[in-house]
Amino acid sequence: MDTLDAIILGIVQGLTEFLPVSSSGHLELGKAILGDNSVPEESLLFTVVLHFATALSTLVVFRKDVWEIIKGLLQFKWNEEAQFTAKIIVSMLPAVMVGLFFEEQLEAFFGGNVQFVGFMLLITAALLYFADKAKNTGKKVGFGSAFIVGVSQAIAMLPGISRSGATISTSVLLGVDKTKAARFSFLMVVPLIFGKIAKDLLGGELHFSGDNNVALGAGFVAAFLAGLAACTWMIKLVRQSKLSYFAIYCLIVGLIAVGYGFMTP
Repeated sequence: MDTLDAIILGIVQGLTEFLPVSSSGHLELGKAILGDNSVPEESLLFTVVLHFATALSTLVVFRKDVWEIIKGLLQFKWNEEAQFTAKIIVSMLPAVMVGLFFEEQLEAFFGGNVQFVGFMLLITAALLYFADKAKNTGKKVGFGSAFIVGVSQAIAMLPGISRSGATISTSVLLGVDKTKAARFSFLMVVPLIFGKIAKDLLGGELHFSGDNNVALGAGFVAAFLAGLAACTWMIKLVRQSKLSYFAIYCLIVGLIAVGYGFMTP
């Protein structure tokens, strides 16, 4: 893989991991438009490296929160940190179940179906719009809310549904404080990313050849830096009720995708 391509893809991954525009949906649209149905042998390794970079950027942005959680857990008490960790685990259950039992069915949606992606982007746009109009509160994420948000995260595995957009919007529509909703949304995905990386490593699906170390390193750095910027920016946008800008963007792209799908045999 070319180093410049790796940097570009790293920046795209770092931005779309946090901004509510659906990275998987845009990837499917790009594949369909460009007619690219190939999957390079190193693509899985590169994808894992980029996701690892964005997971690390999340930990850096929320380093104080993570440190407080670790200190609270070391007290071995049912305190606020232990409860937050338990809520994260509850939120992971739907996505884990889908990944374990419906992986093949899920992969069937990743075939360049432009119309499907377009309709899912329209759903993302609606979620972002209504969440942006919701009143802000001081409510924290409860166990029931955590599970419902986890269901949203599982649904967001479909191309065109933004993970961050769906989880943050669901939390806000459930009455959760917008800043707390963004914090929970970004932290809840970190264990899933590390779990997926561990699964791929233990399953022997990753192949290290050593030929693309420079490109992998460049992609990692680009994704990490872009992730830092996007994560910080997204928190401010949610707090300032500016998700409607992304709602408009997803609406426009979704309509174009649906129209393109109707015109393409």
